[in-house]
Parts: sequence; structure tokens; C-alpha cells
Amino acid sequence: MTVEQPELRWQALGRRKTGIARVCLTPGSGKWNINGRTLGDYFPRRSLIQHIQQGFTVTDTLGAFDVWARVNGGGLTGQAGALRLGIARALVKVDETHRKKLREQGLMTRDPRAVERKKPGQPKARKRFQFSKR
Repeated sequence: MTVEQPELRWQALGRRKTGIARVCLTPGSGKWNINGRTLGDYFPRRSLIQHIQQGFTVTDTLGAFDVWARVNGGGLTGQAGALRLGIARALVKVDETHRKKLREQGLMTRDPRAVERKKPGQPKARKRFQFSKR
């Protein structure tokens, strides 16, 4: 009878605006799978890719883990921010000593900014219709 080794994988959740990312890290060679696509295919802008990989660069683990992510909701920027937070939370589960470095760079904080709701009697959230005295 063989004893199976438990599979090493760390899961975390990240949110930004209305984007949600479920992230799974496994030891590997740095492959990315985001909704069945590679990192460069899913996020076309180089700035978003650097934003997402910031957790790995801070902890010097770029290329040490394979990333599998399911991302939905919001736009590309919100999804990128959600993915970044999910990766940071998963890296802390991998090694608790990463927490201090990630916290100093602001990667462990959920960005609370979201779109303000439109108010009744106004064209937008803060914009007013033109005032007419007469």
C-alpha cells in the first residue's frame, strides 16, 4: 500500500472594486493560468502585469510558483488589483515571514475605493444640473 503525498497548494481570495479573484499557488516553474489563458493574453497592458507580479518581486519568489486563477467581475484594472491581493494573501500562507515585506509595500490591504452611486435628481454621483436663477 502506497501513501500519497499531500499536494502542496495554497488558495486565497482577492477583491478590488467589483472584481473577484480566486488564486491557487503550487510549487512550479512560474506558469500562469488565468481563466484558461496566460498572463500576457489575459492582461494586455504591461503596467497591469507588473502590478500583478509585485507580490512575487517583493518576496523574491518570481518563477517559483505556478499560478492558477479564476477571475470575474469588474474591468481589467479591478481584476488585476484583485489578483494582486489574492497572490499576496496566498504568499503569506506559503511563508508567514513574507507578511512584513508585503505589508510594507501595501500589498496586504484591500483597496476600498469603489464607484460612488448615482444620486436621484442629479445626472451623476456628484454632478448637478445647471442652476438657473430665472
